[in-house]
Amino acid sequence: MREIQFREALREAMNEEMRRDKNVFLMGEEVAEYNGAYKVTQGMLDEFGPERVYDTPISELGFAGLGVGAGMNGLRPIIEFMTFNFSLVAMDQIINSAAKMFAMSGGQYNVPVVFRGPTGNAGQLGATHSSNFENWFANTPGLKVVVPSNPYDAKGLLKSAIRDDDPVIFMESELMYSDKGEVPEGEYLLPLGVADIKRKGKDVTILSFGKIMKVALEAADQLAKDGIDAEVIDLRTVRPIDYPTIMESVKKTNRCVVVEEANPIASLATDLAFNIQKQAFDFLDAPVLRVNSMDIPLSYAPSYIEATLPNVKRTIEAVKKVTYVK
Repeated sequence: MREIQFREALREAMNEEMRRDKNVFLMGEEVAEYNGAYKVTQGMLDEFGPERVYDTPISELGFAGLGVGAGMNGLRPIIEFMTFNFSLVAMDQIINSAAKMFAMSGGQYNVPVVFRGPTGNAGQLGATHSSNFENWFANTPGLKVVVPSNPYDAKGLLKSAIRDDDPVIFMESELMYSDKGEVPEGEYLLPLGVADIKRKGKDVTILSFGKIMKVALEAADQLAKDGIDAEVIDLRTVRPIDYPTIMESVKKTNRCVVVEEANPIASLATDLAFNIQKQAFDFLDAPVLRVNSMDIPLSYAPSYIEATLPNVKRTIEAVKKVTYVK
């Protein structure tokens, strides 16, 4: 099977959906003339023209609202945020309009819009460009929240997101755009709300998503050298969460560690730990442990970034605690 970059997988998904459905269009800052800040939208203006791929002013509140209105009127907009840190100025449109419109209109208006772009740490970008908001959006009824970890998942999930009749938050990472992975030729869809077992195991379940899956999988490989067989589950969608897959794994392994980039307070890891202990308490041989970023703004210094974010060492330590291995 061919290998392509994460950015190329996203581009293929958008190109295929725009060829399939004339109601799909793309807008955001620098997506057209500049081919995207991270070159995800390379060549799309040339193929689809300025009526379907167009640049916006630096006004996330404005073009997010335009996307909500377009979705209400039968179109399927893809709204790119250069980073989800910039989505904060559009939160009213996302949270109060897109997420709630179907309920508040008594089912008269769907809002089939995809808000996509990178989230979280991307190196030395400073605290205001390095935040994780997956848990913010996942806390909002009416939204679906997707965080893929590899090119194959990214393409299949984005195509499904574009076809979905509800607003979807699709979160990527600048650090993943150049990652390569196997992606089949032709069309395929991956369902939203279905987790994927990336590594089978019997001793402990490790849950993660997005770029932190690399940490989880590397930790599992190192743990195997110590005789600990970890099962690694990629959530892929954090609203809704695929609890049946999680519970089946935890009931088999009897232990669980959640690895997430966001800060610990009110994190997705917190909710996962609560629900696992609620639904699978009698099967657990140890408390569910969380590995999150430290509870501080992310620094600019590389050494501080490494110390702040979840890493392989901290993940291994958490797994050894729940498996009682020194």
